[in-house]
Amino acid sequence: MRILHKGRQSEKSLFFKYYKWVLWFSFTLYFLTSFSITNKPLPLSKTRVSGSKSSLASRVLFESVNKTRHKSKPKNPAAFKDLKIFVYEFPSEYNEDWLSNKRCSNHLFASEVAIHRALMNTYDLRTFDPYEADFFFVPVYVSCNFSTVNGFPAIGHARSLISSAIQLISSNYPFWNRTQGSDHIFVASHDYGACFHAMEDRAIDDGIPDFMKNSIILQTFGVNYKHPCQDVEHVVIPPYIPPESVRNTLEKAPLTGKRDIMVFFRGKMEVHPKNVSGKFYGKKVRTEIWRRYNGDRRFYLQRQRFAGYQSEIVRSVFCLCPLGWAPWSPRLVESVALGCVPVIIADGIQLPFPSAVKWSEISLTVAERDVGKLGRILEHVAKTNLSTIQKNLWDPAVSKALLFNAHMQEGDATWQVLGSLYKKLDRSYKRSRVSSQ
Repeated sequence: MRILHKGRQSEKSLFFKYYKWVLWFSFTLYFLTSFSITNKPLPLSKTRVSGSKSSLASRVLFESVNKTRHKSKPKNPAAFKDLKIFVYEFPSEYNEDWLSNKRCSNHLFASEVAIHRALMNTYDLRTFDPYEADFFFVPVYVSCNFSTVNGFPAIGHARSLISSAIQLISSNYPFWNRTQGSDHIFVASHDYGACFHAMEDRAIDDGIPDFMKNSIILQTFGVNYKHPCQDVEHVVIPPYIPPESVRNTLEKAPLTGKRDIMVFFRGKMEVHPKNVSGKFYGKKVRTEIWRRYNGDRRFYLQRQRFAGYQSEIVRSVFCLCPLGWAPWSPRLVESVALGCVPVIIADGIQLPFPSAVKWSEISLTVAERDVGKLGRILEHVAKTNLSTIQKNLWDPAVSKALLFNAHMQEGDATWQVLGSLYKKLDRSYKRSRVSSQ
């Protein structure tokens, strides 16, 4: 009996050894196969700071990519015909670290974050192989350096940070050097774009940095006349408004609901506008509006900040969108998204995505010199073609074209950006090589 027991025990031990070997081999083969199929090398991964810990904010941005890897991938939009974009991966100090401040991904300059996020989540357009890319997206956040004095973005560091990023990619990879950056894309969501200054005279004096002059700039600044700060290949994009805030407002007050405010404006309106370096804010347009219409029952004008101001926009018929330091304003997007007719008072402004948003059909344009006639102009529109303007404005496709989503949707702001880039495929090194063969 003892001999029999030992024999069985030896046989059992041999079986388990064989089973463990087969199991180990199977798992090894599975993981090696999975890795070779699903993982491609990420750019600049060697340059990451070793041992650095990702912040909670950075994980919020990039975990959304990992979570969706297991979901069905969205189709590459047929309209873009296999457009491919390569997104550089930088050490976290160039982008992720800034997300520790929650305002970074939600304030009016946050399109730099929103576009990066959308491209990271758009799998069939994003390529991990730089040699098959048409364009290269450079994700450097420069608008999140908020001043401790006034809370506004301080962008004095922008040039050095972007220059450092370019040095990093040009010294590690050949793609910048072979075209001098002409197929590389940056976001400059500031008052005067890639001139990186809020004061126009200073912005013009500084100009666009030489190292960005060959590239494509996605910028909120745009005018329909020659200007040094747009003397570069560019796409005019809308300022960032969180789509969640718009949805929350419309859940409480529908787009076609009661509008008991005829003319609305809330924001900076100084009685004595000469305040910064002897400059007049907004060319004194806002001051003139305040002087002429404060106390007019048709005008709801407020100079104090109010977190729930979108609830006022959705109650308003006309929303004033005067220039500030630069011509563009986040009020343009908020007014459209909440169904209030934008009254644009910014001479020469170039508006985003005119092929998707027929601005002349959904808004009014008033010359800066005519602010004293606002009352009469708006009364006339209210009595004549207001209903037609509102019908055009309330088309869901219009507001969608001006809002950035974390996951790109057909027709949204990122979609419009890609459509604009597709028209610039002559700058694609890959395409030019194919056509020359």
